[in-house]
Amino acid sequence: MAGTVPDTERFDRKHVGNTFNGVNAFIGLKPGVLYSSVRQIELFVPDDRSDDALSVLDDEGIDYVRTAEAGDGTDGELVSFPLPPQAVERVLSSLREAGIDDQFVVVSSIETARTPRIDELEERYVNGQEEDDSIAHEEIRSRAMNMTPGRVTYYAMTVLSAIVATAGLLLDSPAIVVGSMVIAPQVSAALTGTVGLVLDDREMVIDGLTSLAFGLGVAIVSAFVFAWIVRSGGVVPSTIDITAIVQVQNRISPGLLAIVVGICAGAAGAFGLATAIPVSLVGVMIAVALIPAAAAVGIGMAWGDPSVALGAFVLVAVNATSILFSGLAVFWYLGYRPDGWTRGSIRENLSSEWVDTLAVAVVLGVIVLSMGGLVLGQYVLYENSVNDEVRTVLDDDEYADLELVEVRTEFVGVGVDDESAVTVVVQRPADAPYPNLVADLETTLEDRTDRDVAVVVEFVDAGRSTEA
Repeated sequence: MAGTVPDTERFDRKHVGNTFNGVNAFIGLKPGVLYSSVRQIELFVPDDRSDDALSVLDDEGIDYVRTAEAGDGTDGELVSFPLPPQAVERVLSSLREAGIDDQFVVVSSIETARTPRIDELEERYVNGQEEDDSIAHEEIRSRAMNMTPGRVTYYAMTVLSAIVATAGLLLDSPAIVVGSMVIAPQVSAALTGTVGLVLDDREMVIDGLTSLAFGLGVAIVSAFVFAWIVRSGGVVPSTIDITAIVQVQNRISPGLLAIVVGICAGAAGAFGLATAIPVSLVGVMIAVALIPAAAAVGIGMAWGDPSVALGAFVLVAVNATSILFSGLAVFWYLGYRPDGWTRGSIRENLSSEWVDTLAVAVVLGVIVLSMGGLVLGQYVLYENSVNDEVRTVLDDDEYADLELVEVRTEFVGVGVDDESAVTVVVQRPADAPYPNLVADLETTLEDRTDRDVAVVVEFVDAGRSTEA
């Protein structure tokens, strides 16, 4: 039969041995139609379940090849068939519901496949009413594991990305910071841990979370060592105010928008891994939320500035937790559940191991998010107080000609008593002096916030064109 096209739409072939050539069954059967990114499924079906399995495939309009197999005292056949990636989970679920044991299932990628009815499957699952980008549980587990590089590669790339990020922050160069995100490997650890949580795979959870935690620790230490060498070697003046560097400022004030980045990064990573969408760019998004902030922690430690180190560390911890939980939520929304999960029966699904794993993750997450919420809340209250008092001072008749342009506040951490900096940008009539403005602002802000505040006023001179 190899190389011929049967009259029927189903391929029935009994064969024992190793001479079966599956390529002849799937390639060259539909001239003029070419499909790519196809999954080939190989499923062992015992003889007593053969009719049920073939009935499911016939109902789904799937072309298949049957090969007789015998082993371990069980007679049966190996059923092979090509599917679009989006159809794999649906078909395997239908086979399970029909009582087909899936202890031996192989899902592999093939370049092209042509069968009489695969165009109909493509139309249904890619372009039609049953369009769905979700991939099978088996494939998402495999993709998550395959994303993880070897330990040497993982930590080496982490060190390199942290060094590049540190250099980019100190140079105040967004382009270099982006470069550090491209080579950062944290996406593999974050998504492996999240997939392990949703599929109840404790080994994946432990491997993913420990790799993420140790990786971020290595990134912080690497950034600290590099920043210390740069500072000690005079490459960057040791007296430089690192909080005045815009790229550093953006990582030491964990505002709400910065946390939103972490949430969106985790959600995007989950969508990328759980669907047919490539995840390469998603890795950059996850690195955006982690690597530059980790580098800022190392810079703060190297410069002996606890407010910078604490602010950036809180941002790293909160974003890492946000990535994990938002990814978990997306996987759950897409219908991924632990193996053996029964819909509509929550109590039966709550195994002690899965509950214990999830409980530990939730408790740790709540602790981190609570800490982040405390710092964020303090920062928001501080920032609001500063903005209110600056406007109050400028409302005085003495400063009636001034117009507020911008107020920049440095992050003030919990339990950090260092003097905080506030930069006030105002527009004034050309060259008009306001010698008392700085003192008035400092006095008012210190009275309101009960902290030592260093105020910097930047004037923007207003001008008017003399042309008619």
